[in-house]
Amino acid sequence: MQIKRLAAACTLILGIAQVAPAAAQTFPERPLRITSPFPAGSGPDAVMRMVAEKMSVSLKQPVLIDTKPGANGFIAIEAVKRMPPNGYELLLADVGHISINPSLFKKMPYDPDKDLAPVSGLYRTAFFIAVGADGPIKSVKDLIAAASAAPGKVTYGSNSVGGPLHLGAAQFEAATGTRMLHVPYKEMSQLYGSVATGDVTWGMASIASAGPLLSGGKLRFLAIADKTRSPALPNVPTLEEAGGPKGVEATTWVGLFAPKGTPAAIVNTLNQAVAAALKQEDIAQRMATFGFNAYPVGPAQLAEVIRADTPRYAELVKRTGASAD
Repeated sequence: MQIKRLAAACTLILGIAQVAPAAAQTFPERPLRITSPFPAGSGPDAVMRMVAEKMSVSLKQPVLIDTKPGANGFIAIEAVKRMPPNGYELLLADVGHISINPSLFKKMPYDPDKDLAPVSGLYRTAFFIAVGADGPIKSVKDLIAAASAAPGKVTYGSNSVGGPLHLGAAQFEAATGTRMLHVPYKEMSQLYGSVATGDVTWGMASIASAGPLLSGGKLRFLAIADKTRSPALPNVPTLEEAGGPKGVEATTWVGLFAPKGTPAAIVNTLNQAVAAALKQEDIAQRMATFGFNAYPVGPAQLAEVIRADTPRYAELVKRTGASAD
């Protein structure tokens, strides 16, 4: 009897093993859906829609975008993690959802490592130090001098406690050995409007979020917190070139994820579709206007980035005392 049961179990396992490759070979056979925690019209949403259009052509199936913003991404992520791991339900997420939230929240409705599988990077972007164009701060050295002369008086804003902008600014604060006051805002427009008017001294900014005020002469970008200058703004120096501290990298990335357990062959098919889309010239040109750099890293590379980012952000969250609970 035991031998018969063992034989039956082996047959079942073999059958499942044979079905998975077959499913991967015919994938996709129906439309795909990408659930996004970002508002419609935002930078991540705009890029994902462009890429999804190209993916629809290469995969020969519609790729639909379903926006579910709010609750720090919890709504969108919970919706996807419950779906069958078959490649038809995907998630758009950024470094905040994957590498920062686990340190920021004591309780979360998802575990990035246990619930999600990396599929592909989408884009990466670095933040600039932004000040009001007509304010007294004209350089990075001016900012450091002002903060050193009046501890706790110089202010910087962000769009959320513990978010990439907050933690990026905290890196700069720690690296300069200064003490500044963090002022959180609910909206990006409020944040950069306040920087432009001088209600707060400075803030981390991207071209996508603060570009209109920059081109309108309301903001000044002093430096980029990255290893190299941005091709979109080549005249803006790196922090180190501007006389600031070395090693401060305030960046963010956005990527595509699937429910954990999605077959590797299907993940690979999706990754190739994203990579092919990002290579197309019209996509590259549109992304350049946002200051985004294509980031078509594979599942293993994205997983490695996450493993490196998560403890680094945990240290920053601890240093700032940030908490979203």
